[in-house]
Amino acid sequence: MVGISQLWIDGEWVDAKRHVPLENPHTGEVIAQIGYASVDDARDAIESARRAFESFRKVPAWQRAHILRSAAQLISDRTGELAETIARESGKPLKAARGEVERTVQTYLFAAEAARDIRGESVPLDAAPHGENHTAYTIYEPMGVVAAITPFNFPMNLVAHKVGPAIAAGNTIVLKPAEHTPLSALVLAKIFKDAGLPDGVLNIIPGDGKELSEILTTHPDVAFVTFTGSPRVGKLIRAQAGLRKVTLELGSNSPLIIDEGFSDTELSKIADETTAGAFSYNGQVCISIQRILVHRSIYDKFTQMVAERAKALKIGNPLDEDTDISALINQDAADRLATWLKHAVDKGAKIVTGGKIDGRVMEPTVLTDVPADAEFSQEEAFGPVALFAPFDDWDEAIRVANSTPYGLNAGVFTKNIDHALHATRELQMGAVLINQIPTFRVDQMPYGGVKQSGTGREGVRYAMQDMMEIKMVAFRTGAFSE
Repeated sequence: MVGISQLWIDGEWVDAKRHVPLENPHTGEVIAQIGYASVDDARDAIESARRAFESFRKVPAWQRAHILRSAAQLISDRTGELAETIARESGKPLKAARGEVERTVQTYLFAAEAARDIRGESVPLDAAPHGENHTAYTIYEPMGVVAAITPFNFPMNLVAHKVGPAIAAGNTIVLKPAEHTPLSALVLAKIFKDAGLPDGVLNIIPGDGKELSEILTTHPDVAFVTFTGSPRVGKLIRAQAGLRKVTLELGSNSPLIIDEGFSDTELSKIADETTAGAFSYNGQVCISIQRILVHRSIYDKFTQMVAERAKALKIGNPLDEDTDISALINQDAADRLATWLKHAVDKGAKIVTGGKIDGRVMEPTVLTDVPADAEFSQEEAFGPVALFAPFDDWDEAIRVANSTPYGLNAGVFTKNIDHALHATRELQMGAVLINQIPTFRVDQMPYGGVKQSGTGREGVRYAMQDMMEIKMVAFRTGAFSE
């Protein structure tokens, strides 16, 4: 693969002075030597994007849409190859990686549609005294250089959620992909070049986040910063960015509330979806189900249903078609989960199934009786761990669901309309999904959280709004009449 050890700046491959080995999380083998950008390289990329913005901001919407559609088609044509790239560098099971590529195509297609539908509105100035004889409207304009910092868990689609809206809006981009998954981003260089994107509009600079974060968030030519990652880093970026607009997609501890009144057949279907939502990609999903609150009348039955399904998931090589669970992204992740598990068990938690960690692989784990002050109850596990707890009263379930510092997505299964409406009002979340798991996401929906889950929203049109400035235009008529 051309460019694996290089940086993509101003439409060409640039040699990096430093190279870092990239490991396959499952096998530990080195699959590439990745070129890491220096601060000077990042500065060059930002300045390239600034120069490109002067002309790209004038590119008509239909042309930006055409570029995005072309890129989507080129990605679709290479689905198998790109899915394998994701699986090798992230450890994501191949069938999940293939699904990610398919979603990436849709994200760029949504961006293409949105590029052609940027519109302002008329403003009735005569609604206020002295506003008569004015005709006013708003227009949206691109901001300039977007600095995008992306995570490892969806290395193509979460990149698309930043690159797609930026291009659709007429901005230029400097992309710093996650250290663990740069290949899925570097491949975009040729894809967008072939799609007709002008040089300098997209710059891709793998590197050390600690080294590059300051220049990416403070350089005077950077107009907007978009970041997906941990709350700790998000707070640092917020502090560095100053008055720049920032979108932060941070942590979660997603709750799922299951009410009484479901038949065994219905519970079986909910258990299938809950298992998928809790353990897909080893739980390394921002909206992975972590806490499952179940009405006491069905608690034992439902907990056992999910435990049986978790136990049946196949652990194996991510490149095998039937693998469900593979290695975590690195050893640090496995060690952290082992520590948290010990803390929970020491405080009285019970392991229903799983709990074993072999190297970087953690068995799908179901826990009960986890204390409220344990890490698993309060923080984001980002691993294949699901906590079960019973409730007797609906208000109690809502209170427990809200009892963490996070508020991204919550799922609720209920046949009681009053309970459903109460949940939509009282759950402190960016999204409340009724009769759906919190792991549900389609790529045009507004996506983002409250509290320590971040600020701003993704979902192509919503991200575009954040990446543009509103300008108000007014014409006064009769100004010189007597």
